Amino acid sequence: MRNFVVILLLAAALLAIGDPPRIAALAEATPAPRIESVVPSEKQPGEDAKATIWFDEFDTAKKYREESGGREGPGFGGGGEAMVCLYEKGKQGVGNRKVFFGDAPFMCMARAGEKFDEVYWRVYVKHQPGWVCGEYEGKDYGGPDKLSRATMFVDPNNWKQGIFAHVWGGPSGLTLDPASGIKNGKVVTTKYNDFDNMRWLGNAPGAKFNIHATDEAGWWVCVECRAKLNTPGKKDGLNQLWIDGRLECERKDLDWRNDYDEFGINAVFLEAYWNKTSPVTQKRWYDNFVISTEPIGPVVCPRNPELIKTPLEDCEDWEAEIAADADGKEVLWRSEGLGKDNRAKVNAANGKFAGAAAKKKELPGGGTYWCRARQKAKGKEWSEWSRWHQAFKTEE
Repeated sequence: MRNFVVILLLAAALLAIGDPPRIAALAEATPAPRIESVVPSEKQPGEDAKATIWFDEFDTAKKYREESGGREGPGFGGGGEAMVCLYEKGKQGVGNRKVFFGDAPFMCMARAGEKFDEVYWRVYVKHQPGWVCGEYEGKDYGGPDKLSRATMFVDPNNWKQGIFAHVWGGPSGLTLDPASGIKNGKVVTTKYNDFDNMRWLGNAPGAKFNIHATDEAGWWVCVECRAKLNTPGKKDGLNQLWIDGRLECERKDLDWRNDYDEFGINAVFLEAYWNKTSPVTQKRWYDNFVISTEPIGPVVCPRNPELIKTPLEDCEDWEAEIAADADGKEVLWRSEGLGKDNRAKVNAANGKFAGAAAKKKELPGGGTYWCRARQKAKGKEWSEWSRWHQAFKTEE
């Protein structure tokens, strides 16, 4: 919708200076695509890394607590399955995963007995094409309020919590909303989500990238979070959020736990809850879920990765580029026309390597790369290039 509005405004401006042929070309432009996903290497480093607490591609049964929802395919990379969140019209959504670990006082599923003062967790998120939130048919529906959280459980008999690292959202995207259930060095919450006894630590600013926008639906977006508890007695806690490989927001100097040190972070949840309910029946999916004590980053691919473009009816041709930085300053591969198929490999047969990869047949190993693409529908003009997105790593 946003692209359509821009086209209309440009057309109106050109009409004022009298350029009808250019107006017609703009009106027939093709919408810019996204790289929906890349095909990851069969084995990912996080699967058995020492730092890994939990690894789940949702392709096989896992012993996690599953309260609702299920799995369906295809998942990230065009294969396997993904966790599904179903939003029926007028309902708040179904689908969540709860992982308990470390010193969790109940249902511990991984690294039992260890204490974690710092964790990272990453998940890929995809909203179905045509995703709707915000104002719709005269009513403000907001957006899905819950995406994920890390927390500290402190009691074997109930779900009393010490800290809360909320990754929450709305119509304008995601934000961090950290909170504490500890006052004067003691846990004061008495139940799960005990809002009356929480200390809220700040929920602004939010992310610049709007993961809930209709224009960003239909492709897998990498979301990574970090929660680092403060040193007991100091105000040096940290909460960070990366989306599509870029740091989008953070909270510094947090006093998450005063001088309390009995439990660490011991659970991470994936969630679906939409406070105001969904305006239409729709879905979103989660895949490639990792919890770690170290930064995780995007998936790892072969040095000749395979790109998957978002589908377009009557696509006549498309092109892609790969860069070694998020701003596209160092382009390492430029494709030739890739035809109608939505999948293409980054190799010498489909394009030319440049820069640090010039005269080579593959991308350098161990790097992180970004993609962009453009496409042309039959009988229409080429789209603009997408922004640089869909970061991935290459095998060493």
